[in-house]
Amino acid sequence: MTGKLQTELKQSKPFATREEEVYLNIQRTAEALLWKATELLKPYDLTPTQYNVLRILRGAEREGLICREIGERMVSRDPDVTKMLDRLEKRGLTVRERDHKDRRVIITRVTDEGLKLLKELDPYVAGNTRELLGHLGTRRLETLNELLEEAREKAL
Repeated sequence: MTGKLQTELKQSKPFATREEEVYLNIQRTAEALLWKATELLKPYDLTPTQYNVLRILRGAEREGLICREIGERMVSRDPDVTKMLDRLEKRGLTVRERDHKDRRVIITRVTDEGLKLLKELDPYVAGNTRELLGHLGTRRLETLNELLEEAREKAL
């Protein structure tokens, strides 16, 4: 009997191991969830990564963060955070300023315009995650969360 993933991938042979099947299933699921987020943010001319940066900066409040700190907090790694910050700043969603104490340090903050955009997006993003994962229920979501954290620990 072929599994759902095997059918989706149009794979005739079974997976070599259960670990391989689960690994590919995680990748396939992450890609599907990311695609939905991409589609949700597309009308706002934002990528999921840019949205993540804006949320990180909102959490940092008026203190802001340096580029390295933003990169450390991102959900998915981006090799060129500086270019992304350039694009967000060009749109007026973020602002960068030299630190008053150390002029070599550049602090990035979310602007009022960026906060306004996030506030507008918040209900849509929350609804999207509820729609995609809410059917699993609290107990299964907690179990899934624990399992994913355990798997990720091995990779880091």
